[in-house]
This record gives sequence, C-alpha cells and structure tokens, in this order.
Amino acid sequence: MTAHQNGTTSVVVSDFLLNCLVRSPSWKFWLSLPLSFLFLLAMGANGVLLVTIQLEASLHEPMYYLLSILSLLDIVLCLTVIPKVLAIFWFDLRSISFSACFIQMYIMNCFLGMESCTFMVMAYDRYVAICHPLRYSSIITDQFVARAAMFILARNALLTMFIPILSAQLHYCGKNIIENCICANLSVSKLSCDNVFLNKIYQLIVAWTLLGSDLVLIFLSYLFILKTVLRLKAKGAAAKALSTCGSHFILILFFSTILLVLVFTHIAKKKVSPDFPILLNVLHHVIPAALNPIVYGIRTQEIKEGIRKLLRRRFK
Repeated sequence: MTAHQNGTTSVVVSDFLLNCLVRSPSWKFWLSLPLSFLFLLAMGANGVLLVTIQLEASLHEPMYYLLSILSLLDIVLCLTVIPKVLAIFWFDLRSISFSACFIQMYIMNCFLGMESCTFMVMAYDRYVAICHPLRYSSIITDQFVARAAMFILARNALLTMFIPILSAQLHYCGKNIIENCICANLSVSKLSCDNVFLNKIYQLIVAWTLLGSDLVLIFLSYLFILKTVLRLKAKGAAAKALSTCGSHFILILFFSTILLVLVFTHIAKKKVSPDFPILLNVLHHVIPAALNPIVYGIRTQEIKEGIRKLLRRRFK
C-alpha cells in the first residue's frame, strides 16, 4: 500500500475485472452465437487463404503476399480479443492479469495500425498496377514486399509500444473494474489516481498519425487511379481496371467506416448506450477478419481456382 501526494492511497493491482456489457446482460448469450460463428469463419477462411497462397505456385506474387500479411494480422487480432470475450459471455471469466491486460492492449493497438498500413501498401500496389502498368513488375517485387513488411512492423511496433508502457506506469488506487470487454487504453487508464492527460494525448497523436496518414494516402492513391481510369478509351478497359481494385476498395471502405462509426459514437456517447461503442469495438476485431478473405476469395478468380485445386488435391 502506497500513499501519494494527492492524499490517495494506492493498492497494488495484480489483476483487472472486465465489466463487459453489464447494462445489457441479456445480450451476452445471443451475441455469443454470431460472435462464435464470425470467429470460426475468420479463423477458417484466413487459414484456407494462407494455405492456398502457400501451396499454389501461381499465387506467389507480391499482391498475394500482401494479402497473406493481412490474413496473419486478422488471425492475431481475433485470437487476442474474441476468445476472452466469449469466456466472459459463457463462463463469466472476467478476470485478466495485469501483464496480460497490457499485452492485449499493445497487440490491439499495434496490429490495428499494421492492418491500416497494409491497406495503404495494397492501395499503392493497385496504383502502380493501373497508373504505371509497364513499370509494375520492376517496382512491385518480392524485395518491395519484404521492405514493406519490415516498414509495417517497425513503424507500428515502435510508435504503439508507449501506449501500454504509459498505462502500466500509472498508479492504480485499488479500482480494478474495467468498464469494457477488452483492455482499451482509455478504459484502463481512467482507473488510475494519476493524471492521464499524457496517455490520452499520446494515443490521439498516434492514432491520427498512423491511421490518419494511411487513410489520406489511400484516398490519394484511389484519386489517381480514378483519374487514370477515366482517361481509358478502349471498350471495357475502365470496368476491367476498376474490377481489379474492387475487393481492396470494399475492405478499405468497411475498415474505415466502422472506425468512423466508433469515433462518432464516442463523441455522441450521451445519446447512445455506453455498451454500444464497446460492442462496436469488439465487432471491429472480428467482422473485417471474417470478410477480408471471403471478399477476396469471391472476387479474385486466381484465388478461387487455387482453392479448387487445393480441395481436389485434398479429396483425390
């Protein structure tokens, strides 16, 4: 037990309790069913996609390597969040250790930024493919993907590591009930008896620096793509060019839309149930993960053919 200058007494917190959807307890069982389905779908679909890209030689190209990175990120994000949420819904296992909470916080922030950055690199890939098709094979190479992967990892690992570090260094004054289903930085840091202004401002700066810059670059890429496509005069050329971007654009649109909805619900939190942004935050870790491989699988002929070959080989 430690006394502080502000007159509070802190008790060493060894674990937290996740107070998940306490205002809507009846939601838990019914939400657990679609959440379980989405989790299994995300794991299965991304697993099939990774195996297909690994085993099918025709898919050993930079675009599909980038898609593999996206699938790996989705799997890690799902495994970090959803099993714990389901354990709370089914068995009321709300306790999470101090270290596990901050590890979860780091992975969520880091991998969300990595996913955003991957979308940005994929947008650049489509920009080069459509705006500079003759130079595509010399610009988008295996070495480019390797350098992009290192950049994605280094940028997000370094910039997000201080979010859990700053939260873990706060003094917690005996309060250990997190009003959330996950260890979100602001939900955890508000339990502290210290001033959390630095935590809030750092997370805001990192979020706008990483996600904001990625979205701006993605928007610019598609602006140039649209400008190039509108100049194409050959019959059907514009539709064909846009179809190659369709899957990527759908996923980016969904990824950014759910983030915007989450931001607006936090801004208008007095007008909506406090459980609503919490639920959105949980769903954001599983719905894109389930949709990404399905959208690409349905819209990309090469992936569909690769999966068919894989199934034929498996059941021969």
